[in-house]
Amino acid sequence: MRRSRLLIGIAMAVVGLLSYYGYRQVNPITGETQHISLTQDQEVTLGLQSAPQMADEFGGLDPDPEVQSDVEGVGQRIVTRSVAGKTPYQFRFRVLADAETVNAFALPGGPVFITRALLNRLENEAQLAGVLGHEVGHVVGRHSAEQIATSQFAQTLVGAVGVATSKEEGGGQQAAYLAGFVAQMVQLKYGREDELQADSLGVDLMSEGGYDPRALINVMEILARSSGGARQPEFLSSHPDPGNRQEKIREAIAKRFSSGVPAGLTLGRAITVSGGGGER
Repeated sequence: MRRSRLLIGIAMAVVGLLSYYGYRQVNPITGETQHISLTQDQEVTLGLQSAPQMADEFGGLDPDPEVQSDVEGVGQRIVTRSVAGKTPYQFRFRVLADAETVNAFALPGGPVFITRALLNRLENEAQLAGVLGHEVGHVVGRHSAEQIATSQFAQTLVGAVGVATSKEEGGGQQAAYLAGFVAQMVQLKYGREDELQADSLGVDLMSEGGYDPRALINVMEILARSSGGARQPEFLSSHPDPGNRQEKIREAIAKRFSSGVPAGLTLGRAITVSGGGGER
């Protein structure tokens, strides 16, 4: 029986390996070869299907149509003036009503959300463009699709270990736990790398949209203040420390503009928000 379980576990692991490494696609924007099984059309469908539920988890959409229009306008300016506009993704930018949770995120295929809590903390359009550009970077970087493939692979390996070591005296449970922990750490590492790449892509996208990319550095300062210093160690976080991200953003800006940021790039209008957190 032990030999049979071991063989089944090995077979599961081999199938998972072949499935994961059998799907390879070159991302034309980043130039990276990625392990992704979804097509871009499937990403769009998944994002559209998931958007209503995700919005509900943050209190639904903000009821202020002017705020929605302003955010959509900045987002679409970034998309239409950059390489993002040449992709098949359907970008939509929405403000969520949650006035407590400082957050922004993108779903596969194009839906981008920012909470009222984060929007209330931003000072100008360029900072908003930095946030939205970062999220658009996640979409064009196909990070969600890549994470889905990685997660499926990790779950297959954990299941294989569980089967191969089941009913052994304590060893099976411990082995499965350790395998699960390793899988989680791998995924967190991918998450940190994705965040840094999205920052770099955000610099390019917001610059192509006509915004000063140095505003993204200010966004990191806002995020650091919002955390109140209550952060877990970066090793156990899917988001790199804002201080570390600032340095990487400066490097991305210097790489894009070796002679300095052009004077024509703007901070845009000041952001004044009312309702859902007060006017400032």
